[in-house]
Amino acid sequence: QVQLVESGGGLVQAGGSLRLSCAASGRTFSTYAMAWFRQAPGKERRFVAISWSGGGTYYADSVKGRFTISRDNAKNTVYLQMNSLKPEDTAVYYCAQKSNSGSYYYSNSYDYWGQGTQVTVSS
Repeated sequence: QVQLVESGGGLVQAGGSLRLSCAASGRTFSTYAMAWFRQAPGKERRFVAISWSGGGTYYADSVKGRFTISRDNAKNTVYLQMNSLKPEDTAVYYCAQKSNSGSYYYSNSYDYWGQGTQVTVSS
């Protein structure tokens, strides 16, 4: 059974930074793409960033240039460094481990999810 445990959320002022971590266990971490999604109150869960098993990354336009996803396969951990935070970044952030099929963009392409960590950006 795969477990994903996020940490690092919190309250920060606009323009500040946070780093989220997601520790994985249960299957060979290095062979799966890992992603971050976020869900704001009253809105659907949306794609933020993905780290492919081969090393590439991709970002939603809304976070490009401000957020950086990275992974440490030796620690079975994926990170999301968030800089220049804006109030509209406020959401619960989830990490997810992708299945071997489906588009990276859609949440139903992911087999496993963490419990989520709250990020609140004050203006």
